[in-house]
Amino acid sequence: MCSHLFYDLDSCSRLWIMSFSKVFLFFLLERIIRHGPVFTQEPSDSVFPLSAEDNKIFINCKAKGSPAPHYKWKFNGKDLDIGMDFNYSLVEGNLLINDPQATKHGGVYQCIATNAFGTILSREAKVEFAYLQNFSSKGRSPVLVREGQAVVLLCGPPPHFGEIRYSWIFNGRPSIVVGDNRRFVSQRTGNLYIAKVETSDVGNYTCVVRNVMTNTTVYSSPTPVVLRRDAVMGEYEPKIEVQFEKMFHVAKGSSVRLECFALGNPVPSISWKRADGSPFPGKMKINHSNGVLEIPYFRPEDSGLYECMAENSKGRSIAKGRLFIAVHADVEHLQWSQTLYDANMAIESDLHWECKANGKPQPVYRWLKNGQPLVSQDRIRVDGGGLTISNINLMDSGMYQCLAENDNGVIYASAELKVVASPPDFSKKPVKKTTLIQRGGEAIIECRPHASPRASYSWRRGNEFLKDSKRRNISEDGTLRIANVTKSDAGRYTCVARNPFGTSSSSGTLVVKEPTKITVPPLSMDATVGESIVLPCEVSKDSTLHPIFKWFFNGKLIDFTRHDHFGMIGGGSSGDLMIRNVQLKHSGKYVCMVHTAVDSVSAAADLIVRGPPGAPVGVLVGDVTDRTAQLSWGPGPDNHSPVTLYIMGIDVFFHSKFSLILVPDSVPGQMIHATAVNLNPWVDYEFRVVAINNVGVGEPSMPSKPVRTKAADPEVAPANVSGGGGSRGELVIVWEPVPEELQNGEKFGYVVAFRPLGTTTWKQSVLASADASRYIYKNDTFPPLTQFEVKVGVYNEIGEGPFSPVVIVYSADEEPSVAPPRVWARTLSASEIEVFWKPVHQSGSKGQITGYEWLEDGSPESDAERVRVTETSVNITGLKGSTLYLISVRAHNSAGTGPSSVPITITTKKPPPSQPPGNIEWNLTNSKVFLNWEHVKAMDNESEVTGYKVISFFCSRSSVALLINMLYQCMLKCHLELELPKQIKSLFSAKATLSPFC
Repeated sequence: MCSHLFYDLDSCSRLWIMSFSKVFLFFLLERIIRHGPVFTQEPSDSVFPLSAEDNKIFINCKAKGSPAPHYKWKFNGKDLDIGMDFNYSLVEGNLLINDPQATKHGGVYQCIATNAFGTILSREAKVEFAYLQNFSSKGRSPVLVREGQAVVLLCGPPPHFGEIRYSWIFNGRPSIVVGDNRRFVSQRTGNLYIAKVETSDVGNYTCVVRNVMTNTTVYSSPTPVVLRRDAVMGEYEPKIEVQFEKMFHVAKGSSVRLECFALGNPVPSISWKRADGSPFPGKMKINHSNGVLEIPYFRPEDSGLYECMAENSKGRSIAKGRLFIAVHADVEHLQWSQTLYDANMAIESDLHWECKANGKPQPVYRWLKNGQPLVSQDRIRVDGGGLTISNINLMDSGMYQCLAENDNGVIYASAELKVVASPPDFSKKPVKKTTLIQRGGEAIIECRPHASPRASYSWRRGNEFLKDSKRRNISEDGTLRIANVTKSDAGRYTCVARNPFGTSSSSGTLVVKEPTKITVPPLSMDATVGESIVLPCEVSKDSTLHPIFKWFFNGKLIDFTRHDHFGMIGGGSSGDLMIRNVQLKHSGKYVCMVHTAVDSVSAAADLIVRGPPGAPVGVLVGDVTDRTAQLSWGPGPDNHSPVTLYIMGIDVFFHSKFSLILVPDSVPGQMIHATAVNLNPWVDYEFRVVAINNVGVGEPSMPSKPVRTKAADPEVAPANVSGGGGSRGELVIVWEPVPEELQNGEKFGYVVAFRPLGTTTWKQSVLASADASRYIYKNDTFPPLTQFEVKVGVYNEIGEGPFSPVVIVYSADEEPSVAPPRVWARTLSASEIEVFWKPVHQSGSKGQITGYEWLEDGSPESDAERVRVTETSVNITGLKGSTLYLISVRAHNSAGTGPSSVPITITTKKPPPSQPPGNIEWNLTNSKVFLNWEHVKAMDNESEVTGYKVISFFCSRSSVALLINMLYQCMLKCHLELELPKQIKSLFSAKATLSPFC
């Protein structure tokens, strides 16, 4: 019922109930587990304000304990009789003081907590009272001052305790005197400083003092300021009247307020700076008008020499002071480095407690028992922070305190000593019921009852008590050890424990099993990358035990669920390790470990994995010539198979990228240097080295730094030299440029040489561009199609290279000189015409005729549509219907085009009807289809309808096949009967078209 009710609650309610249960359980344990008092709240140094409204104060003290403790207090070292002093009363453990008085109730208080287990003292707490008395009612004398003179009005605060603040009132006004660059109220002295008196300053000044803690305010008698009329004070240099200490120690993290104010005429201005010139951080607040510098959260970097400068037209004055982080070399607050802990000790045992505290001056120690001093006597020895009690008894139980004290204070550490006396008890730690051990091993059976004082032990097997022998031993702590166990040692063993308070025993059974042995261990072996291998591990064991196999690789347990390469095979008494697709990383030590309930055995084997060699390292290039380079490198890992060969690879830098070329020559594996030969001059190379062993070819090394071979004369002439064409009077020569990697040097160029066929003198022209591939020589004197012998050579900055073989190149031809003699055309459709012409006779034209082109006249020639053909007719398509075209034809050759023929005119036909047939109807009867549709009437700008095209398709799920494609003529109402194969579904469409035969 309760559980159902609990789970019906929402999660927040369940959480509250669980939290409450924990608190209640802790409270219950506190009540059940009885213990001495422990302070949870102790009195601390305090300053209390005394005012008419506040007529009572609390001094806190609270302790936990079971049973609950009761409290007493000490005042100035004497017991406080609370019942006899009506000013005092207790509220739980807290001390309440009614109508406190500073002189009577200020002092040192200490709380005492006691229960059935002992007494403890709290730390001492100093209690003080903040107050502020009234000023004397006696009047103050007038202050006579000249105009322009400086004046200081003294406050003289009354007796007080606690932080106070100062201000001044002028002529009884409710508002205070506001500080500026002429007037300043010091919060250190309370005095009012006026740098230069003006006539408006004449009047009565009252000093106002406020206690911050009590929030009470008192007022002094007025101080009259009277102006003397006998003279006016002249100008004089500043004099700093308010300044800070020359050496000022500041606690880290505290706030600092530096005051600086000067008297003078004219009124001085105040400025601040650091002597080392470093700027003030943003956290600092500077009030230049009243000379205050505030440094919050003082840090070590704020330390240094500070300067305040007061300046006017008559001079300047400087005050300096150095701020230090307060490092008290001789003062360090007390704190425990080793404290006390509660102790539950068996009777007649020895107790030793040690407490240590850090502090300067070095602390001294005192010990208390139940609030009373403890000194060395009999069994008790007090040695500084150490306490030793020998052969403890029940009377030693109680609350103990260690006190560490120096000139800066006292700290307390408390602990409870409980002395326990009880007979041996096996209820929490009985002898192990069953102990398994392999034959030949060592059996260890522990006997650990709770006993106070410590028990003496004996063992028996059955009814026979055991004695120490070569194989058997009973240690002082009751542990029974049997070495080299045999089957006959199996049986039931009983431990008997005795002390002065009683005797108890506990029994367990020793079971002897056959030892586990690895009969087929893994063997060290070699493997090649990519193979799969098996490392065996087979054991002989006790028939009642179940072995667990584990494999370790280089000391780490193999997790078979996370490794694809490893797998365990076998079962029962074997747990072989299979390694699939062996890799180099699998080289190492493998350990097979077999665990049973009684023992563990293991066997190890080394696996060496052989693979292709690693990449060589540190490829260096030296002694580079135009054709060779010296290489050296360091060997990479051979991966357990010696390197037999090295092959060099060359990265050639072509067209802004490298490409790897393997050099077929090889180097024996014991050599780590070679010469790269047959290189091209003036080419950027990077070199790599590849190692080979009996397993395979390794990865290439990292490339060397790029090097460039030295330049040389060019060796390769341009290829495919040819030419021809061009304009009249031109000789056009073309060739394939020499690739960059074959130019052999910088400033590469070409030398073009030519001469008319049959002459002996060569003309030459130099082209200073490596990318040049064309040269045009112009001379109007030689006739068209003149034959020239042509060759092209190369050069670079080193020298000249070879010329290409001589080839024959013709000069340019002459344009045709006559037009085709006759041109005519016919219309084929609305978008197509055919044009015919008679060819130009070669004898009648100056140039060789190679073809013709037609032009549509009426637009610039550059925009006209050209079609070049070699025949004497052409079909022109893509035209507009019902449009007039002007067509001309002209001949052309390699030199250009000839004159155009006289244009002819031709008009395209009207376009076909744009409307499809309407009201298409069809019926299927057996294998016949009957079609009906309305005749299409052409528009004025369209051709007349002369017939229709009927198309029939056969449709299936996988294909569409054309069955009928026919022309049909009809007028007005059209109908058609079609014969189709049976059981064929057809899709029909009728389309109006201009029949080609009309």
